[in-house]
Amino acid sequence: MPDQPSAGPARADRQAAALETPSGKDAAYENFPVGSWLLPAALRPHVATFYAFARAIDDIADNPALAPDDKIARLEAFAAGVRGDARAGPVPAKAGAMRASLVGTGVSPRHCLDLIAAFEQDAVKSRYADWDELMGYCFKSAAPVGRYLLDLHGGSRHGYGPSDALCNALQVINHLQDCGDDYRTLDRVYLPEDWLGAEGGKVADLGRNGLSRGLRRVVDRCLDGVEALLVEARRLPAGLASRRLAMESAVIVDIAVTLSGKLRREDPLAARVALGKPAFVWCGVRGIASVLASRG
Repeated sequence: MPDQPSAGPARADRQAAALETPSGKDAAYENFPVGSWLLPAALRPHVATFYAFARAIDDIADNPALAPDDKIARLEAFAAGVRGDARAGPVPAKAGAMRASLVGTGVSPRHCLDLIAAFEQDAVKSRYADWDELMGYCFKSAAPVGRYLLDLHGGSRHGYGPSDALCNALQVINHLQDCGDDYRTLDRVYLPEDWLGAEGGKVADLGRNGLSRGLRRVVDRCLDGVEALLVEARRLPAGLASRRLAMESAVIVDIAVTLSGKLRREDPLAARVALGKPAFVWCGVRGIASVLASRG
């Protein structure tokens, strides 16, 4: 009888695929353009690979059906794949693709591993004592995205600082947009506890259909922090080596500024505060025009 092909590789592929828990969210859900035409064509596939990797691990961390230990085990499989640890068991396809991209571009795996560490933290931590503790989380959950893009596109003469500021600002904006859903589905609260106490805000009020006066004041304090970060973030486009990344960054800065203002005026518990297509387009026009005017 002829030898039968081994089922081992196929089984390993199924096991690796089962580690993912896709939410169905895609690039259209994000507050910023993902791998847009503004970026160099040769680098867009790498950006898409990074986004797919980040979305996969984020979906694991945000899955309310998984126990914390299960989330961490799945995330560790992604970490092993990024590190190229063949002894760790089945490698999720998106982790393998990310590893191949990193090897091909020479970008450090550190940024991917920092994201995984942030999402492992999400699995076990649901409250933040103060703004500084929240920023510590953002430096793992958001700043690595900008650092990856800077490394991929040749860096910045300003270092990571302005990029970190923009990414952290976007993360807080996202927390404010989703504060109700995060509380109701995951019992996760990113509003600083000391500000909640000082302003008379109650965590349970995040389950309501509108902000209490106390929560409104806490949201506004968070937006004050966002606006301080955006002062530093505005320096980002001018320092970038890549003109194309500078244009994309300028667009994202404009989006962050616009969303911050919108969150000042609107209630994220009443409805998700987001930009419509016309506003998104105008942010793009203004951002691109600012870079063309300054860099030619």
